[in-house]
Amino acid sequence: MIGVVIPAHNEEACLESCLEALVQAIDHPGLGGERVNVVVVLDACRDGSAAIARRYPVTVLEVAGPNVGMARHAGAQWLLARGARWLAFTDADSRVSDDWLVSQCHVGSDVVCGGIRLAGWERLPVALRQSYLAHDHGDRRIYGANLGVCALAYQAVGGFKPLRCHEDVQLVHALEAGGYRIAWDRTARVTTSAREDARAPEGFGALMKALR
Repeated sequence: MIGVVIPAHNEEACLESCLEALVQAIDHPGLGGERVNVVVVLDACRDGSAAIARRYPVTVLEVAGPNVGMARHAGAQWLLARGARWLAFTDADSRVSDDWLVSQCHVGSDVVCGGIRLAGWERLPVALRQSYLAHDHGDRRIYGANLGVCALAYQAVGGFKPLRCHEDVQLVHALEAGGYRIAWDRTARVTTSAREDARAPEGFGALMKALR
């Protein structure tokens, strides 16, 4: 079984779009009919995220953060307890491609670190796009919105730590230190929001605000 974890902290504006894209990804014929369980972890939500999530074929968990590392780990633990062999992580303000899970599972590595593209890229100010491109260089960028790891490797390093930001970077560094095979797949991109109202301190929204 493949597991997908989506942490959501007051994401009513984005969550429906995220889940619509995931519905297409979990039905991809390239998965060969393998079961996919999706867990939406409501991280101290005070908006309508719960009502939106419950309209979709997903499991809804609630945690009393806000703490994105804790939320991701809670979802992962729920899936591992039910036999997940692979864990895929994205964010509630992101849209995955139809072949997102297929590409992760067929790479043949213990870990897949994918790239992102910004929603509405062509409408962003030119100066902001230039600043972002200057920042987003190199092949080893880590994004929680596009991350996959085999269950055994995740468990071996203890999973996500309860960090309010950079939990994805910490996990990948632990996996790298453990000698696990990491695929840095910049071609497998997830579309994510370019918003500046950060849900996590020092998270991607904070980066976009700083770049502006």
